[in-house]
Amino acid sequence: MGPWRGNDEIAYLSVGASRPAPQEVVDRCLGTLRKHGFSSVVTNALAPGDALPFVDAGFVVREQLHLLSHDLRDLPAAERRTRRARKTDRAPVLAIDKLAFAPFWQLDARGLTNAIGATPSSRFRITPRDGDEGEITAYAITGRAGIHGYLQRVAVHPDEKRQGLGTAVVADGLAWLKRHGVSRCLVNTQSDNSSALALYRACGFSEQPVGLCVMGRSL
Repeated sequence: MGPWRGNDEIAYLSVGASRPAPQEVVDRCLGTLRKHGFSSVVTNALAPGDALPFVDAGFVVREQLHLLSHDLRDLPAAERRTRRARKTDRAPVLAIDKLAFAPFWQLDARGLTNAIGATPSSRFRITPRDGDEGEITAYAITGRAGIHGYLQRVAVHPDEKRQGLGTAVVADGLAWLKRHGVSRCLVNTQSDNSSALALYRACGFSEQPVGLCVMGRSL
């Protein structure tokens, strides 16, 4: 539990290892959030079965998400170079993130740190502008937990789309997962994010029959 993307009025409630969350745990969390002064709460992305206790607790769907999967057999080719992200890259990465996503989804510094640390192992890569190592045009965070792989975050500067930048960072992350024995990578994106869907499909991801949702309610 904690504030959502730096907003002290909106709380973020993430489902952990116990899925679906027991009803008494959900109710106890809501009580704690009220005591801390939050006015509303949103969940992490949930599968339909995991959402049921939240529906019973008065939550409604806040955002619908597509869930896509890649079997890592045929990897996309990267025609642009990537490099490891440095600590000095975080400010320009957040600037790109702000341009690439609607306000509800934008990361702050804490959110970026959480995305990098969401899995036991992660890879944080950027694509620099040709001839300028310090100027970033796209980035991706890929996570690995045992044999499970996750594309945690991808963003491309809006003025730099359709130049292979997104493909480069996605391809790098998928290749890294495959080298470490991962056989499947998952990614989710908003239902109205047509450019992200096009990128993932072009990189070999296939859409799953059941999507995810972010739930929310007032406190």
